[in-house]
Amino acid sequence: MVAAGASAQNITAAGATFPYPIYNKWFTEYNQLHPNVKINYQSIGSGGGITQTSEGTVDFGASDMPVADDKIAAAKVKFMHIPTVLGAVVPIYNIPGVTKTLNFSGDVIADIYLGKITKWNDPQIVKDNPGVSLPGTAILPVYRSESSGTTFIFTDYLSKVNSDWKTTVGSNSAVKWPAGIGAKGSEGVAGMVKQSPGAFGYVELIFALSNKMEYGTVKNAAGKFLQGTPEGVTAAAAASAKTMPADYRVSITNASGAASYPISSFTYLLIPLKFADPAKGAAVKDFLTWMLAHGESEAAGMGYAALPAQVQTMVKKTIATIK
Repeated sequence: MVAAGASAQNITAAGATFPYPIYNKWFTEYNQLHPNVKINYQSIGSGGGITQTSEGTVDFGASDMPVADDKIAAAKVKFMHIPTVLGAVVPIYNIPGVTKTLNFSGDVIADIYLGKITKWNDPQIVKDNPGVSLPGTAILPVYRSESSGTTFIFTDYLSKVNSDWKTTVGSNSAVKWPAGIGAKGSEGVAGMVKQSPGAFGYVELIFALSNKMEYGTVKNAAGKFLQGTPEGVTAAAAASAKTMPADYRVSITNASGAASYPISSFTYLLIPLKFADPAKGAAVKDFLTWMLAHGESEAAGMGYAALPAQVQTMVKKTIATIK
């Protein structure tokens, strides 16, 4: 534990918006227990988190996507991935007069962003939603304008389920969108969809819940339409992460199994292998230990899924190596 009389530590961090609600809660709770340690986190997107961690402009970062080999190799500051929680990315929409939960297949979602499906009463959407009266309103696709781990998760899923998407757009934290309009941050996407009749977008489950927005089901690899839930994310992790790699870089989108929610992901803190200031390293190490012991229990209540037990055991050993 960090000693009560230890010098004050102001720790800077930046990155993913996906886990921001729970990170903000954790950092606040930890500060209440350890008033001498303050973690200031800027929710700027995974791309910014990776860049700032690599350049050493923050003490640690956060990303919803595993960092690519070339970026790890080029980083001035060498870091490790520490998975923290798992979450779901969900499709949100604003169709006046339609309150029923809509079903979306991966092909429909891809075709909306490819500009092939432009109206809400398109036959492909109607086919998946029997009994729902859908208007001929134009669809406004909304996407993240900045480099985003949420975009990576979303496009990683689409690349697995739609061949046209894979070959023409692909998966990355920032892609060239064939159709739609960009908005900054999950807050921006949620706001744009909420204020624009006919709009369609993608956000983390917690943002859909906190904004009281309609969000649809997504067809999984077993052919079932599922809403994003912590249970569905846990099932996806269990199906995909039976052999978790030592560096934790794994994709769990479109996981097998009837209970697996298909747009699921781990999210990570990017922690330097060695801190220039040992006292700062000790504070971060203690926070991470507290996170595993106490923070994970708060995940489900906030729309996230806790790390599977076997992954928590691995992470505990990894945390012990921080210097």
